[in-house]
Amino acid sequence: MYPDLSYILHALIGTAPDNAASIVKSLGLLMVISFLTASFLLGLELRRKEEEGLLKPLSTTITVGQSVTIFQLLLNALIGFVVFAKFGYIFENFEAFKFNPASILLSLKGSWPLGILGAFIVAGVKWWETNRDALPQPVEKAHLIYPHERVGDITIIAAIAGIAGAKIFAMAEEIDLVFSGQLSLMEYLSRFLSGDGLAVYGGFIIGFIVMYIFLKKWKMDLLPVLDAAAPGLLIAFGIGRLGCHLAGDGDWGIPIEAFTQAGEVIYSYTKPGWLPEWLWSQSYPHNVIHEGSAIAGCEWRYCTELDIPVFPTSIYEFVMLVGLGGLLWALRKRIVIPGILFCLSLFLNGFERFWIEKVRVNDRYDILGFQSTQAEFIAVMLMVIGLLGVAFLWKRGK
Repeated sequence: MYPDLSYILHALIGTAPDNAASIVKSLGLLMVISFLTASFLLGLELRRKEEEGLLKPLSTTITVGQSVTIFQLLLNALIGFVVFAKFGYIFENFEAFKFNPASILLSLKGSWPLGILGAFIVAGVKWWETNRDALPQPVEKAHLIYPHERVGDITIIAAIAGIAGAKIFAMAEEIDLVFSGQLSLMEYLSRFLSGDGLAVYGGFIIGFIVMYIFLKKWKMDLLPVLDAAAPGLLIAFGIGRLGCHLAGDGDWGIPIEAFTQAGEVIYSYTKPGWLPEWLWSQSYPHNVIHEGSAIAGCEWRYCTELDIPVFPTSIYEFVMLVGLGGLLWALRKRIVIPGILFCLSLFLNGFERFWIEKVRVNDRYDILGFQSTQAEFIAVMLMVIGLLGVAFLWKRGK
């Protein structure tokens, strides 16, 4: 596998792994690509819906020539402090940053002197730029904001809320470690600032709630916007899953065979003759969670490989989610009742995830008397909500 860009370059052109290119992590890179893909498709759909008259611009006023405010100065000072403090610390601790950027970027670590200097520089530049264009009497002007002009804001807000939600749900699965004494409360809470452990559905749920609040604030019609986002969301989820596969982050399937301690076969799946080996099983060499046994002769940072190959469920999800997203994209002009396309995406997403969970490695919980994974339970809820939503909107639309 390819935990970061240095391993990808090693496979392509033979450069040594674990060099400066290690800064770019495979999972992070694919997540960025997934967000940009969803943003691009959302922008295309919002423009189309604007042309069809389904979405209207919001009339607002902007103030021209206003002097800088205390809030603007404080906000820019904070940004300058964080950026300069982080870059200063990264420069001094580049080796640690190279292998785990998130542990530094998402932590409280930084260089205080450079941070204070950066706060003064950025706030000073903001004060100079704003007051340079200030007028003796500020003027208010009418301005129309079209929905597609909010795509950048939507992408940034969804990304931040989604990552936070994914961390929260992933941590919820480990709360038993605190009660069992395996982790202290502070150690547990510190995991929120680490780059490890993300639950896709947590990101989806929290991201949806936060975006709903902002869409209401911006007075944008909710259902057409959700329809516009639906195909891109599924495709983005699929691209993210491909990142999980490349990194080997533990988001894989069950072993293709299992044995007792005495060596007796518990089960063993036989590969169909028509299926390529790489689609049937993977041992995930060089996986980022250091799972399995050491690879002979390997002296790199990631040198483990699974003892028994597993089903590469991340590849399966990539294919299914991108395919389902493509299906919704093809249907988007045929389904004219607002909201149905999004509800259909909820059902398809839940349906795909429910069945893939049957061959994925995951913790199971006793939920309402049934043994289920967190993802299975949420997948069932998504299918139910999706079907009920389609039925309700269809009836109302008729």
